[in-house]
Amino acid sequence: MSDNNIELTSTISEDNKLELALREIEVPQPGENQVVIRVEAAPINPSDLGVMFSAADMKTASQSGSADRPVISADVPAKFMGAVKKRVGKPIPVGNEGAGTVVAAGSSDAAQRLMGKTVAFIGGGSYRKYLCANVQSCLELDSGTTAEEGASSFVNPLTALSMVETMRAEGHKAIVHAAAASNLGQMLNRICIADGVDLVNIVRKPEQEALLRDQGAKYVVNSSKDSFMADLTQALIDTGATIAFDPIGGGRMASDILTCMEAAISRNITEYSVYGSDTYKQVYIYGGLDRGPITLNRNFGFAWGVNGYLLFNALGKLGTETNIAMRKRVAAEIKTTFASHYTHEVSLAGALQLDAISAYGKMATGEKYLIKPQS
Repeated sequence: MSDNNIELTSTISEDNKLELALREIEVPQPGENQVVIRVEAAPINPSDLGVMFSAADMKTASQSGSADRPVISADVPAKFMGAVKKRVGKPIPVGNEGAGTVVAAGSSDAAQRLMGKTVAFIGGGSYRKYLCANVQSCLELDSGTTAEEGASSFVNPLTALSMVETMRAEGHKAIVHAAAASNLGQMLNRICIADGVDLVNIVRKPEQEALLRDQGAKYVVNSSKDSFMADLTQALIDTGATIAFDPIGGGRMASDILTCMEAAISRNITEYSVYGSDTYKQVYIYGGLDRGPITLNRNFGFAWGVNGYLLFNALGKLGTETNIAMRKRVAAEIKTTFASHYTHEVSLAGALQLDAISAYGKMATGEKYLIKPQS
């Protein structure tokens, strides 16, 4: 094991500046139930960007430092400083998940069993060369699975699986998913096809429609079309979907989904009620692609909910047995159902280049970056 360790951190200073930089840290030593992982691959997910960029205006970003130790600086608007005051002056390690080889293990049997194995892990600070993780935060990858293939074993796969399990647990029978052509959306589509669950995919471009239909999606509606509301309502009539997952957040998407759900449910109701239908409709918001206000036009009755959706909270509600079953499924199907595709691979220093940040910061469909910390 090398005695050299580097991590990517995000720091906000009292003078309204964000700084992204690489810093030297010690190679960790494992405790009894811990392992040290040589991190070989870590994805850049939208959830990582929230920690990395925080409230900074990345249009003001500039680059300094050296080739192997670049530094990115950007302004944080004064109006947002109050919201981030608890992290001011603290270098925050970036990266939610990754994969690599276990190079040191604690004394417990569970830790020793992972020695020399390729594992995926979750728990934060994955954009570094060496990371110490509890064995419970690790997923042993099947023989023949590379770190690159297993790097995205947690956030997207478990989020997609938890959506289906949440649908079942809450008594719904079909799902609506917005921004559905994402890596996560394509996974959810594959899960729903395999499990016989109807899925209504909402996209905004014709090429995204074609992408999902080519992958077997039956219900795909385009939010940029004039017929969107009518198309969505018809898809909801066909599927009976009353639960939705929305990574957009801001704007009218949640409202439009609830409106169309109510229209689909009440189409055959003959008696008027000021309270609308009594069928409960649920939209979960799990992202912030649009950071503006959520607009709800209240024309969908009173039996509805709009809630935030956080993976770890959802997993806690689903219980241990379901969690274990989901992890086993991810490991078994990491090259098929849960395969992630990356368009760019960068080193830690390569992730701190203005052109790279401009690309992965857009969170655009078909643009996914993988960090290779050992490069």
